[in-house]
Amino acid sequence: MSNSESSIMIQAMRKGFLVASIVVLALSVVVSEAQTKHSLHRGIAEMPGEISEVSIEVGPTTNAEASISHNSGVQRGAVDGTTSDESPALKYFTDVVLVNQNGEKMRLYTDLLRGKVVIINAFFATCQGVCLPLTRNLEKVQDALGDRVGRDVNIISITVDPAMDDPASLKEYAKKLHARPGWYFMTGEKENVEFALKKLGQFVSDKQDHLNILIIGNERTGLWKKAFGLARDEELVKVVNSVLNDQPENQK
Repeated sequence: MSNSESSIMIQAMRKGFLVASIVVLALSVVVSEAQTKHSLHRGIAEMPGEISEVSIEVGPTTNAEASISHNSGVQRGAVDGTTSDESPALKYFTDVVLVNQNGEKMRLYTDLLRGKVVIINAFFATCQGVCLPLTRNLEKVQDALGDRVGRDVNIISITVDPAMDDPASLKEYAKKLHARPGWYFMTGEKENVEFALKKLGQFVSDKQDHLNILIIGNERTGLWKKAFGLARDEELVKVVNSVLNDQPENQK
């Protein structure tokens, strides 16, 4: 069986029951890929917290509102103040405000996503399980990308435990990983953090159940992929480069 035909099944047990299995396809790292420009954001949001197989179902849409129909449980206007004149991507992701490890407020779309290739994961600083191995993988990806991090690429690690993970604790965590400018460890008001995680399909009710999936996207071209965060770092770098090297349709 070839690499492209093989699959790896990762099983996670909670309270004695099998609750999630992730089929990792294509070089054992890419979980799912979609490209329909910004209409695909709907698929990111609809990815459930507990899944038997990762999938993104998207399709072209001519109605910008169709791409933000996911019910986040938070009233949009109260959180982000978007208007009808803004781009579909901004309308979907919103400019909900988060706080980085330096205590600086950052808007999700405008400050973190716009015009960038992004690598996004969910974690929490007191995690005793896979968080540190996964973020060590991201440290290796950061090293492989060199000075492109912060210039072309943002790495965005969002806590699933904003009550405990204040900027000071995230700054200490970032130091352990030798994080350079362009790698943001995000916390903030609980409502805002949960809103952002829901938009990214990363929200979980119990922090111990957070996904080990990286979301790798090119906001400029609309290409988004999901990858298993504990895959070999060299394979993750290949996926990141495939997204980084993507070109808009009119330039292909």
